[in-house]
Amino acid sequence: MLYAVARSALFQLDAETAHHLTLASFKHMPRLATLPFREAPVEDPVNCLGLRFRNRVGLAAGLDKNGACLEAWERLGFGFVEVGTVTPRPQPGNPRPRMFRLPEQAALINRLGFNNEGVDVLVRNVQRARYGGVLGINIGKNAATAIENAGDDYCICLEKVYPHAHYVTVNISSPNTANLRALQTEGPLAELLREVSETRAALAERHGRRVPVLIKIAPDMDADAVRRVAETVQASGMDGLIATNTTVRRDSVKGARHAEETGGLSGRPLTDMSCEVLRQAREAVGPDFPIIGVGGIHDARSAQERIAAGATLLQVYTSFIYQGPALIPALARAVAAPQRST
Repeated sequence: MLYAVARSALFQLDAETAHHLTLASFKHMPRLATLPFREAPVEDPVNCLGLRFRNRVGLAAGLDKNGACLEAWERLGFGFVEVGTVTPRPQPGNPRPRMFRLPEQAALINRLGFNNEGVDVLVRNVQRARYGGVLGINIGKNAATAIENAGDDYCICLEKVYPHAHYVTVNISSPNTANLRALQTEGPLAELLREVSETRAALAERHGRRVPVLIKIAPDMDADAVRRVAETVQASGMDGLIATNTTVRRDSVKGARHAEETGGLSGRPLTDMSCEVLRQAREAVGPDFPIIGVGGIHDARSAQERIAAGATLLQVYTSFIYQGPALIPALARAVAAPQRST
């Protein structure tokens, strides 16, 4: 009830202003995250990627790009948190307005464009944070970096975040950086992952620990493309997939206000599309390769369907914006061990 009141007030503001106001509040007063919400976090430990997760429901990248609110997310009961996407150098992203709500569809469209304060700021935020959970850091390339030099940016970020991350995600699937999704094609992807793999090997030797690296893919591929990407990722020695990012398709929101805005669509309209891509990826990589399912997970049924389709872990973002903190334990309970065994 209290979240509904808070959401009503925030939704009077444009989407990005509300977003920044919420993050500023959580950054400076992390206890605000749980003032209207007293339910205990769900403890359903899961071992994956050589890590122990509190439960299967994590916060997706994009909400906390600079890693400024880790204590608040932990208080809310997320099983793990992924911050970013972060780039080597700070960048403002695309011109505003660049984030739009579609309330009737419980969806968002964004064309933020990897707006962030740069990897050095994120690292300082993580170092200062009082956070005890599993932390993923999502890395990307600067918009000004030519696509043929993208590997340089990913490797710069990987080197800087490596000592501070439990896992690292290579984001090659945002629709809001020009030509980025070209990195999902077979040749460029194999070359990029070769560079990342070599850098990770050197870092593992230097730091005495091997940090898992996952690849985040788009939902806008046909089954054959999904198979090729998944097989390339697995063959490259990467440790898992995240399926999926936002979509550029608009069939599911046709006629809605803002539906024709350029950018990535997230939220409930993505549910079936993202689940199908995950299912196709699972078929390609076999039963044991970790896959994090994200995109349109909004209730117990959609969470359980994603696990049944082959997800090892789950992430949420847009549904959390619309439903608030109560969603996290509800989803975590829905996919906790007793329910999964029935």
